[in-house]
Amino acid sequence: MPEGHTIHRLARDLNLAFEGSQIQASSPQGRFDAGASKLDGQVCDGFEAFGKHLVGHFAASDVLHVHLGLIGKFRKAKGDPVGAVRLRLATNDVNWDLRGPMVCDLGNPDLVDKVAASIGPDPLRPDIPGAVPQVDTFVAAMKRRRIAIGAALLDQKIIAGIGNVYRAELLFICGIDPQTPANSLDESELRFLWDLAAKQLRLGEKLDRIVTVDPKLGAYKTPGSIPAGERLYTYKREEQPCRVCDTPIELLEVAARKMWRCPVCQQTGATTAAKKAAVKKGTTV
Repeated sequence: MPEGHTIHRLARDLNLAFEGSQIQASSPQGRFDAGASKLDGQVCDGFEAFGKHLVGHFAASDVLHVHLGLIGKFRKAKGDPVGAVRLRLATNDVNWDLRGPMVCDLGNPDLVDKVAASIGPDPLRPDIPGAVPQVDTFVAAMKRRRIAIGAALLDQKIIAGIGNVYRAELLFICGIDPQTPANSLDESELRFLWDLAAKQLRLGEKLDRIVTVDPKLGAYKTPGSIPAGERLYTYKREEQPCRVCDTPIELLEVAARKMWRCPVCQQTGATTAAKKAAVKKGTTV
């Protein structure tokens, strides 16, 4: 399932293609004919992301809600639509095809509030003026959870946009064992984790891929110059040497999902020490 950086990047790319333009909308597959008919000919007022949810705004106060789920894709396309295209948005210059989404709904402006209320704080969205800062909401939610931090990070009500890749990578950089109870972390560790999530998601949005490894570890100039296969610390690297200490990466199961960790850099009960060691070794970004 795409993580939050992908959806924020998608919103940005769709805005470049459609914002302020009159669109042509169709449902080649036929499963979204009514919605596409309502959107056809409207001006697009813009797209935005809420965690893993995409929301499109249109001039007649129609709101498009898309959640890609496990197999959904929303991509630029050429020529006539081929296969099961749920929705095509187009101008005379560009086509974007939506395939296999878990959710593709059209509603009124209240739908935006429902989407926003369905998730927790999103590190890639700005704080709302006058509201509780998102980091405070995140810390308070974590302090109420006895479950493993590796499970809590997948709860979209606690923090929106984090998936299996980012949870493994963030916890490695922070030096936190994924099995550590969420409410046992102190506030400084949780704030560090939030700030790191925001920084990493922002980088992922910019690069359009997840890159967590510090380029200095491989003598690369920038995160974007790190080749595929060397961009992550732990995710899907079981039995391979840790990039910091050479200890073999372990494969665990947390929240019924595969999880990876370094047993040395992420020792239980030694999160603060491990975090400081990681900073000294240049593994934070």
